[in-house]
Amino acid sequence: MKKSVVLLGKGDLCIRVGEWFLASDEHELRCVVPAIPEPTWTSSVVSWARARHVPIVEDGRTPSIPGVRGDSWRTDLAFSVFYDRIVQPWFIAKCGRILNLHNGPLPRYRGVSPINWALKNNEREHGVTIHEITPGIDDGPIVSQVRFCIYPDVDEVVDVYRRCLAFGLLLFEQTMPRLDRITARPQDESQAFYYNKDDSPRLGEREGFTRELSVT
Repeated sequence: MKKSVVLLGKGDLCIRVGEWFLASDEHELRCVVPAIPEPTWTSSVVSWARARHVPIVEDGRTPSIPGVRGDSWRTDLAFSVFYDRIVQPWFIAKCGRILNLHNGPLPRYRGVSPINWALKNNEREHGVTIHEITPGIDDGPIVSQVRFCIYPDVDEVVDVYRRCLAFGLLLFEQTMPRLDRITARPQDESQAFYYNKDDSPRLGEREGFTRELSVT
């Protein structure tokens, strides 16, 4: 029997993950919960899902999944790719497993804008992490992770973001066939730090996808 999947998220990588589930002989993609409103700077998950005849939760909220509040509703797997809402404990409890792909090297850079903060802090390495979703924010056990070099002197946020998409897809494709055999490991809380939206003004020139050119 195929494993039922709910996909949450936005953008090109979410679409690539969705295509992987559609092509899988072991999974059935039962619906997509898009990040609403969808960003205009990346491909539309809603448009993709309509073209592929995948059911869509139009308002982008897990409570609106058909039947989800019923006692018998469950899904084998929920997978989040840059979904921007906090997943509530009641929904987590209805998932056999629920995972998130985060574009940061957890436990470092929990929360929002991990790429922006890594470049702001002059990091020389970044990463992408697949981890279990818990009621906390990006603090669940790590399933898999990949790290790669970044170059704060020359990289814009968009450069590292594109690298995260490429490495994120590779990590996903290599993790999924082994998922049932991987033992997730707890995050090292001594290495953790977190940024929220209120911290964003401190990003300065790193707040956007690119830095503004200096005016002389």
